Amino acid sequence: MFGNFDIDYLIFGILPYAVLAVALVGTIARYERDPFTWKTSSSQLLRRKQLMWGSVLFHVGIIVLFFGHLIGLFTPIWVLDALGVPYGLKQWVAVILGGAAGLAAFVGASMLLHRRLFDARIRVNSSFADIAILVALWLQVVVGLGTIILTLEHMDGSEMVRFMTWSQSVMTLQLNAWAQVINVHWLYKVHILLGMVILAAFPFTRLVHMLSVPIRYVTLRPGYQIVRSRRRRPLEDRRRAYDALQGKHGPSATTPAE
Repeated sequence: MFGNFDIDYLIFGILPYAVLAVALVGTIARYERDPFTWKTSSSQLLRRKQLMWGSVLFHVGIIVLFFGHLIGLFTPIWVLDALGVPYGLKQWVAVILGGAAGLAAFVGASMLLHRRLFDARIRVNSSFADIAILVALWLQVVVGLGTIILTLEHMDGSEMVRFMTWSQSVMTLQLNAWAQVINVHWLYKVHILLGMVILAAFPFTRLVHMLSVPIRYVTLRPGYQIVRSRRRRPLEDRRRAYDALQGKHGPSATTPAE
């Protein structure tokens, strides 16, 4: 029955759509059902050592890598042709910028992971999801740096065109998109698979704070700042008082605020 089943078809042909559905529905559901969990859960108050450099290096590297992949994979190939951009030139830009950003992200992620695993206070206050997603991101950066070494063997841009075609074919619902990546090196496949795992986990981890700037703080809640309160008045009483002033009803909670 499964004699002709191809694992490549499952991973690169079916899984991308399942991942996109989980990421989209999960993100909307979390924002609607658990808006107070939509945060970075920063551990800065517990220990600032290693946090500043680790966080800056990691975030700068990841942001460059994210937009680099976004632009590199989803820019239509005909646009490159129309602008006269050689595939080899684009490949070199990707290697140089991606390599620098990848190294920055690797150093930053290593510092953050070491801090979270080996600082007793932070480890106790870290959930499984906090550690797991950081490990996944660290692995993804390591694998991504490994793919740069492979890329240096074919700087003509041929492999780059494969991944661009696959990505754009997935987004345009072409069911044969998976055929574009059948013969690529297994390290590239691991890189893509890890990327989909991270995207699927996005709504259930602190990664959702990536959307806080464009969605919560700029468009929906300008001027708001989340702070820690030392008041002992029960949270439910404070919410009732606030709702009475605003003339509306907010979410309820039975646990007292710290």
